[in-house]
This record gives sequence, structure tokens and C-alpha cells, in this order.
Amino acid sequence: MDIPSVLARFNAIMKADTTTTVLNLVLAVLVVFGVAFALLAMNRTRDFRQLNANAAIANSNLLRAQGLANDTAAFNATAKSPELTRILQSIQPKPAITK
Repeated sequence: MDIPSVLARFNAIMKADTTTTVLNLVLAVLVVFGVAFALLAMNRTRDFRQLNANAAIANSNLLRAQGLANDTAAFNATAKSPELTRILQSIQPKPAITK
């Protein structure tokens, strides 16, 4: 099927070799930047998800340790063991030093 020359009218600027070459180079640079930024976004998303999973595991372990410390303190309140008292005092958080 032939396209009549009246319907397919191209500007003279697109027929110039220099302009076409420059525009193709700009397009190629933009495509390369787009691919590079997409790869960076994928890498950072993967890192963020890994850090998020590690934070959830650390938070879970911290909650279990705090629960164990609370249970030990409750047991020590009834049993009154000097060894447990010494251990519980050693794991108490120390106040922050302010200047």
C-alpha cells in the first residue's frame, strides 16, 4: 500500500544527516541513562528489602531477650537469688552521660 505524498509529509529538518545523528545520539544517551537508573533502583530496592528483613529479625530477637529478662526479674522477685540480682543489675541500661 502506497502512502500518498500529501498524507506523509516530512519536514526537511529530519532529512538532514547531522540533525538526525545528533538526535539519535541524544536518544541513545537517554536510553543508557534510563537503563542505568533502572538497575540502580532495582539494586537499592533489593538492599532496602534485605535491611528491612534484617531489622525485623533483630527486633524479634530483642523482644525475646527483653521478655526473658522480664521473666527472670519476676522469678527473682519471688526466689531472691543474689546471683540473679547481680546478673539483672549488670544488664540494666546505663543512663546516658550528658555534658
